Amino acid sequence: MAGQTERSQAAVANLRLLCESMVPGHYELEVIDAAERPDVVAEERILATPTVVRLAPLPQRRVIGDLSDHGRTAAALGLPEADVLPSERR
Repeated sequence: MAGQTERSQAAVANLRLLCESMVPGHYELEVIDAAERPDVVAEERILATPTVVRLAPLPQRRVIGDLSDHGRTAAALGLPEADVLPSERR
């Protein structure tokens, strides 16, 4: 995140929803404000915000944006049953 922008807040909310829906209790989420931690941004080579970096399991995966397309975000992050959230299934 780069400050508390609406887009950054939406990304965090969308990510929490995905994790709680698909891997409840099996994730760790750390939110880093790029403006406050430029060292981490440089170390992780973050070029745009908001960016999600999945560290484990390997391979590392990155997703940029507000994460509002839950199915696409879940697939990009390699979450199990990454089609859609249970509430969106027909």
